[in-house]
Amino acid sequence: MATPILECRHVSVAYSGRSGDVPAVVDFNLSLMPGESHGLVGESGCGKSTIALAIMRYLGRAGRVVSGEILFEGRDLLAMGAAELRRIRGASIAMIYQEPMASLNPSMNIGEQLIEVPMYHDDMPRQEARARARSMLDRVGLADRDRIMQAYPHQISGGQQQRVVIAMALLSNPRLLLLDEPTTALDVTVEAGVVDLIRDISAEFGTSMLYISHNLGLMRETCDRITVMYSGQAMEVGPVDTVSQSMRHPYTQGLFAAIPALGADKNTRPLTAIPGQLPAPNARPRGCVFGPRCHHFVAGRCDATPIPMREVAAAAGAGAGVAPGAGGGSGEHASRCARVEEIDWDAPRDGGASRPAAVLGEVVLKVRELTKRYDHAMANDGLSFDARRGETVAIVGESGCGKSTFAKILMGLTEATSGSIELADVEVSQLPVTRRSRQTIRSLQMIFQNPFDTLNPSRTVGAQIGRVIVKFGVERDEARVRERVLGLLDLVKLPRDFAERRPRQLSGGQKQRVGVARAFAGNPAVVVADEPVSALDVSVQAAVTELLLDIQRQEGTTLLFISHDLSVVRYLADRVVVMYMGQVMEQGRTQEVFAPPYHPYTEALLAAIPLADARYVKRRVLLTGEIPSSSNPPPGCRFSTRCSYRIAGTCDVEPPPVREFSSNHRIACHLPRERLLSMQPVFEELTS
Repeated sequence: MATPILECRHVSVAYSGRSGDVPAVVDFNLSLMPGESHGLVGESGCGKSTIALAIMRYLGRAGRVVSGEILFEGRDLLAMGAAELRRIRGASIAMIYQEPMASLNPSMNIGEQLIEVPMYHDDMPRQEARARARSMLDRVGLADRDRIMQAYPHQISGGQQQRVVIAMALLSNPRLLLLDEPTTALDVTVEAGVVDLIRDISAEFGTSMLYISHNLGLMRETCDRITVMYSGQAMEVGPVDTVSQSMRHPYTQGLFAAIPALGADKNTRPLTAIPGQLPAPNARPRGCVFGPRCHHFVAGRCDATPIPMREVAAAAGAGAGVAPGAGGGSGEHASRCARVEEIDWDAPRDGGASRPAAVLGEVVLKVRELTKRYDHAMANDGLSFDARRGETVAIVGESGCGKSTFAKILMGLTEATSGSIELADVEVSQLPVTRRSRQTIRSLQMIFQNPFDTLNPSRTVGAQIGRVIVKFGVERDEARVRERVLGLLDLVKLPRDFAERRPRQLSGGQKQRVGVARAFAGNPAVVVADEPVSALDVSVQAAVTELLLDIQRQEGTTLLFISHDLSVVRYLADRVVVMYMGQVMEQGRTQEVFAPPYHPYTEALLAAIPLADARYVKRRVLLTGEIPSSSNPPPGCRFSTRCSYRIAGTCDVEPPPVREFSSNHRIACHLPRERLLSMQPVFEELTS
């Protein structure tokens, strides 16, 4: 048999702390064959990135591999000296990080950063290195390579930055590529393009890949095999389709139950978050580390001794632990569950209890022909829609489409050029926050994407929520304010003693719950949620999403949900507004927007969703090119430069007509009505 490109044999990693070593990864095994792609998935803190850093020997002063071997092409990386490691890093083993700007030098242009890779690793002459760099930019789909070579990192888009980093990683034809959340910060369309690019180049060069992500759909679309990690240990490992269709660990089931299913919505199958929290690395429970959060837990058995990995095929028979190195590259399916042979894995996995659809009230927000023009660009152009009491309206589109500009106008942080926004009969489009009444400010609140940046680190949680209550005159009496704070903590399902904690003592999901409590503290009529769950793990994302829905129903609040994650939008929203370059391409009820007829841009957005549900297949839709500059938008339909349905001489000349398909569903497109009605669904359910 061929020698594995990478083998991790019983690898354990620890970080030194004040009270001794803190274990981060425990007894990790993996075997990666030539040309194979292996995914590591799990919640934040499970040890995924630590494994990649251990392979690269980038653990820093505090971290070290305390036991085991890491073999690259049969040679132990842990036994190599500094000089040999420098020759391998960047040449034979390359790594692509989550944030491309962290990998690029802001003081050097792109060309200089690219050509130094082959010059250093391959001792290549400068001119030949430049030619190779230009060729690699072509391979990664950057058509304007001469401009890119001369540009500095801040002068290109996020998607272009990530493609440059990929080109840099591939310049020396590495045999192993480590990818640590390389598409998390990208739009879904850009993410889809980058994923296709990585897959194609891997096939072309025969590169092996270790892909780290918490996105289960991305893993299914990019990897041959998958390892599900929890608290530093592998819980389940096997071929990606086998694991996604025949899960054999309760934690894996919990992860899949926490993501929206294609055929369900917030009323028919509410999401189910995994209960509890990830244990601290220095306080792991005895026996199965997932035991305290597992609904199959049996005291005295699951918490008696450490649980070995078990071959799923052998579990129904002997149930013996697998040999060292199991979960490697030979095609087996293994699970670290003491009860793997007893649990009825085919039993229906119920979500939360179904609930009736919310009754929507009167229109509370009217947006009419809203336009925002800057000196150099048009951010919003003729935006119109309504939002009713108790309704969730999702505004979706790629970065730069005008979503956040609209939110800034609504919140009074900037003024519209023309058009109107009526909130409870108050015109606010040109009313800055400094001139708004306390009642108007109180009626409009916001939940931000990053909870870390929106909480005061020096004040307690209770003080920060209480300040909102007092500021908006909800309560004045100190005792009543205190009771209101505790009630809000109950509402967001946080212990009452969290009122005395400071933000640094909370996890990311807990901080976002505090952000939700603060937003609802003043009894707002409308809450703007700007990517409120995109930075969270899938289980925490499910918990916060359900929390938003529960509070919205209880308070009757209107929710404007700004996002580029259409899987969450499909689950959460009642209506969807699809924007591109400041204009509305399509809007309607969620079920109307997610089924044909589509606007071609909506179709491309849907086709870019990573699909975790093995019961469905996805039609491939190719979206080419970059979003044009907002300072020089194309004439006619603004999407025409990237549209595969473009009608030359029409789409690139005349603004598109708005076609109505129902009283709620409208599409701005030149395609004939019959052509739009004949479009095929993006997703199709497999027949058994």
